[in-house]
Amino acid sequence: MRRAGDRVARRTALLLSGLALYGVSTALLVRAGLGTDPWTVLTQGVAHAAGLSLGAVMVLVSAVVFVLWIPLRQRPGIGTLANAVLVGPVLDQALRVLPTPGPWPWRLLFLLAGLVGTAVATGLYVGAGWGPGPRDGLMTGLARLGVPVLVARTLIEASVLTGGWLLGGTVGIGTAVYAVGIGPLVAFFLPRLALKPGEPQATTTTGSARTAFRSSAAVRVRPRPPTPGQPCTERRAGHCPRR
Repeated sequence: MRRAGDRVARRTALLLSGLALYGVSTALLVRAGLGTDPWTVLTQGVAHAAGLSLGAVMVLVSAVVFVLWIPLRQRPGIGTLANAVLVGPVLDQALRVLPTPGPWPWRLLFLLAGLVGTAVATGLYVGAGWGPGPRDGLMTGLARLGVPVLVARTLIEASVLTGGWLLGGTVGIGTAVYAVGIGPLVAFFLPRLALKPGEPQATTTTGSARTAFRSSAAVRVRPRPPTPGQPCTERRAGHCPRR
């Protein structure tokens, strides 16, 4: 019981720290002003058109994505719900604290920090094993219907990127850097940050010895059938075949 409780605590820590880092990393990408990932471009466009904060729009977009999960028969996990509720508020708070960098070297530094931070955050909250993010679930839901993952991801991200750009979202070199770099970075960090599966319980020595003894005893008791053409010498009833 204690080991199970420790595992739940570790998964909770991974999930919460990953979601918090994801919100801060998204804020770094926004403050860099060089373009962000497609979903944040959509968030920026909707926020610009509706006059809402980025965090509030992110929560609303997650709710809309959950509606799209219904025909895809996707089931959200604890991590999925936490992602939809927590990342947006963390993003708003980080934007209030982070300054807007002026010179290009600082903007590039913000961009790279946001990119690496997003990959680390993905490794943490996905590695907790409590469900993917709302947008990731949309992609996997289409894949379950037979759409190749690459095609599903390309269609989704191209659609939200175009819609966000038309609404006023920021598209730039940062968007291209994100598209090229996020995959390899997540592939690097995810296996190193994910919680390892629990080891199976070892069988006790007494139980193993008892099982081995029963198996060997059964082998010793089982008589050998007579070879064809030879009389049966086994006197106990039931072991000689009927003629």
